[in-house]
Order: sequence, then structure tokens, then C-alpha cells
Amino acid sequence: MTRIQPPQENSPPPPRTSTEPAGKLSGGPSTGRLVGVDLARALAVFGMYVVHIGPALSSTHGAGTWVRYMADGHSSALFATLAGFSLMLIAGRREPKTGLAGRQAKARIAIRAVVLLALGTVLATEYGGVIILGFYGVYFLLALPLLRLSAKALATTAAGLALATLQLAFVLNSRLSESVQQTIDAYDPLKKISEVGVLDLLLTGFYPTITWMSFVVAGMALARLDLSAVLVQRRLAALGAALTVGAYGLSLLLAGPNALRSTAEGGKSSSFGSGSLEAPQPAAADLLSAGPHSGTTFDIIGSVGVAVLVIVGATVLMGRLPRLRSLAKPVIAVGTMSLTAYVGHFLAQSMLGVSAGESSQTSWIPVLLFILGAIVFAAVWSRFFRRGPLEALLNAATKPAKHVR
Repeated sequence: MTRIQPPQENSPPPPRTSTEPAGKLSGGPSTGRLVGVDLARALAVFGMYVVHIGPALSSTHGAGTWVRYMADGHSSALFATLAGFSLMLIAGRREPKTGLAGRQAKARIAIRAVVLLALGTVLATEYGGVIILGFYGVYFLLALPLLRLSAKALATTAAGLALATLQLAFVLNSRLSESVQQTIDAYDPLKKISEVGVLDLLLTGFYPTITWMSFVVAGMALARLDLSAVLVQRRLAALGAALTVGAYGLSLLLAGPNALRSTAEGGKSSSFGSGSLEAPQPAAADLLSAGPHSGTTFDIIGSVGVAVLVIVGATVLMGRLPRLRSLAKPVIAVGTMSLTAYVGHFLAQSMLGVSAGESSQTSWIPVLLFILGAIVFAAVWSRFFRRGPLEALLNAATKPAKHVR
């Protein structure tokens, strides 16, 4: 999960809140644009906390039910969308890098992919299929051929993936017998190390690449746009609303009142350290639903819509309300070190013995304390260090890319 740096201004430059280079764009307050992206990333982190530490959906009431439902699935989808956005900051924000710069950017992304795959595999040995980092590594590698596409081409690709990949995944899963899966797993080195193997990463896991690339490519398309431009903001807000209302509304119409039920992440979050976790494979009758992590076309399109609304909303707030931007600095700091905040909450959860979304848990206090702890840590750390702990290590790991010729 790469971090995002506000664009450079004329001297003297403002304090940097992230690590990736980005040039200033015309048409509006570019600082607000990228700070808004960091704010969106912080909200995704907090959404993950809600799912992994907060009460199960069945144990919530009133506003808590809405918070839990919005976090289920949507937080991880927002994370994946922002990951695509971050890739374009490395590869060239509005115009793709070419020549030597382009080759070095691809090398940086490839190294990040390998590191995240390795880190995700290590964490999966303890926490199982809930860890998304290994999947990120695969997303990044598959995104490499798309780095030079225009916003229109990327948006078209994302739409095509959203419309077609679920059906392809359904066919492949229906033909994947247990014996075939066991044979593949027997020769899979990743499966021997952890509970998440190559087949899980590509098709059967909780964040299968075959369907989740839609989010990554959608984020790449967003990064090609001038998000500081008012017209672009309005069009994206309208698009996000249309995707959200259209997908979930049509699913309700076609599949009935259970179409939006939460089917995956609540159960997933209560199983840390208890073995393999695979995404629930929908039956043919479930393909019209849009529940969190159902992996259907309606779920993907609706989640993309929610991600677009969050990113645009955060961008507008940070760009137009400077006082709010100042007050939100501690929260924004979490977004600039989201990899540390993500991995850290698993480690802290294990060390403190905090239960993970068990159905009997009804208190919101644990998740609120984790959110507060992340904010305090990020705010203090960012005053003394340029990057978060894991972000600094990831950046150091990509240094060899400078030698690419």
C-alpha cells in the first residue's frame, strides 16, 4: 500500500505528508486533492478496524448497524481503489513516465509487489486469508501493462472487468473440483508456507484478483484526472452516486430484500489464526445479490461507486475547508502511513488479546481505542519522521530500482 505525497509548491515547500512524488496540477488547490486522498485512506483503515475489531453486524443497532454495514467490504474495496491511485503517482500522475524514468517506475512497483506478497504471506501464517497484502502484490504486478493507458481507457477496462470477471470466476469455480484444487495446492510453495496460496490469490481467496482488479484499475483511472477541478469533482460525484444507487437498487429489485445482506467479512474477521479462509463462492441464484464480499457484479459496481464518493468527498472537504484540513491533520497522518496502521492493528490485537468481531461482542470501545491509538501514534511519529516505519522500509527496498537502465 503505497503512500501519497502532496505535490510540490513554489519555495518554500509545505511540509510533506507522504513519500511519493507528484507534480502540481492546474485548475485548483492540488494540496487539498492529495490530502483528501490521504484522508480517504485513513477512513479505509478505520473501516478495516471496525470490521476486524468492532461488533459483528448482528450485534449492532441503529447508527452502529450502518457504520458496520458500510465498513463491511467497502473499506477493503476503497483500499484497493486507492492502491490503484497510488500506483499512478509512481508511474506518472497525469502523464505516464517514459524511457528510463518509466522503466525505473515499473521496477519500483514490481519490487513493492514482491515485498507485499512476501509480507502478506508471512502474516497469513498467523491470521489466515483475512490479510490483503499478498493480494496487493498480485494486483500490482498485473497492473504493470496498464500504467500508460489514458483515464478513458482505464475506466473502460475497469468497467469491462466489473461486468465480465464475476461470470468468468463463477464458471472457473464451478469447474474447479476438490481433487484439482488439492493437486494445485500440493505443488504450490505459498500454500506450504501459509494458508493463502496461488489459487487463493487469483481465484478462490477473499480478495480474488480476478474480480478485485476492477477496483485497482478504477483507482488508476481516477488518478489520471484532475481531482482539484470543480467540473471533474461534480461529474465524479454524479458517477459515484449513479453507480451506487444503480447497482444496489437494481440488486434489491432483482434479488429481493436479502440482496444486500453481509455474507463475508463479519465472519471472516472472527477467524484470525484459525486456518484458511476462502471467499464464499456464490451459487447461480446469488449472482444478483450485492452483499459485502459477495463478489458479484452488483457488489463490485456498487463498491466502486462508494469508493468514488468517499475519495471525491474527502477531496472537496480538504480543498475547500482549510480549517477542517488543519483539524484533520492527525487523521490524515494515519493515511500517510496506512501500511503501518494496517499491519500494526493485527499485531496489537494479538498482543492485547482483543477479540475479533465475535458475535457476542457488542461494545464499540475496543475499536474506538484502536482508532484513537492509530491517530495518536501517526500524529506523533509524523512530527519526527518523514515516513511511517513500514513505509520507510518499503521505500528502502525499492532503492535498487534506481539502478535500472
